[in-house]
Amino acid sequence: MKPVRRFIDLSIYLENDVLSDPPPLAPKITYQSHADTLPEFMAMLPGTRAEDYPDGEAAAAEWVTLTTHSGTHLDAPWHFHSTMDARFGEPRPAITIDEVPLEWCFQAGVKLDFRHFPDGYVASAADVEAELRRIGHTLEPLDIVVVNTRAGSRYGHNDYLGAGCGMGREATLYLLERGVRLTGTDAWSWDAPFSYTAKKVAAGGDTSLIWEGHKAGREIGYCHLEKLHNLEALPPHGFTISCFPHKIRKASAGWTRAVAIIDEVAR
Repeated sequence: MKPVRRFIDLSIYLENDVLSDPPPLAPKITYQSHADTLPEFMAMLPGTRAEDYPDGEAAAAEWVTLTTHSGTHLDAPWHFHSTMDARFGEPRPAITIDEVPLEWCFQAGVKLDFRHFPDGYVASAADVEAELRRIGHTLEPLDIVVVNTRAGSRYGHNDYLGAGCGMGREATLYLLERGVRLTGTDAWSWDAPFSYTAKKVAAGGDTSLIWEGHKAGREIGYCHLEKLHNLEALPPHGFTISCFPHKIRKASAGWTRAVAIIDEVAR
């Protein structure tokens, strides 16, 4: 039987009109038509006229204003803290996105289905362990673990930024201690939405809750994907994830076209 390779797009669009970030952080795309760029082409090719170009058209192009955290992206350890790997001795400088090992970004994938948890819930190590037991998977070093939350279904809706559960410090460390170095979520953040964390901190004064999942990178350096999409289309395991980030020198993150690859046997 001939093997068939199936690709599942795990990325959201980079677009103007769908809220995927707080408004001050939203990307802005300016589209240039084939006619709009004629003056640029004529300036680069002196002496040419508009009629010299087939149908009076030059090239379509876009100008994009965004942060490295716009759209589906991979966060480097540098985003979380200035140091990493304190668990292994002296903390060392956190790596930036251009220093992330490429082998972290193309590995077997595992999906944790946490859609049943309420918005703002902080998943624990026990939650991760129970889900791994349910799906019958033992973590291997460098497995890419993605978390399917309710947020994936809310992309394009006004409640997206506050939707989904988050991964707490102990849940994150549970994964990292077993050799996982790249994780992901379909929510806006790996941690619980800020609106829920702010209420907890205000009520109890426990500031250790602030970005607790991200800050686990101080102890063991890792990367995570944010704003994934379509995770419900994935099986619990038996697929590969490709998520190579854009190579931006000394940056805290890089945009990625995250894709799941499933090899199947044709019938």
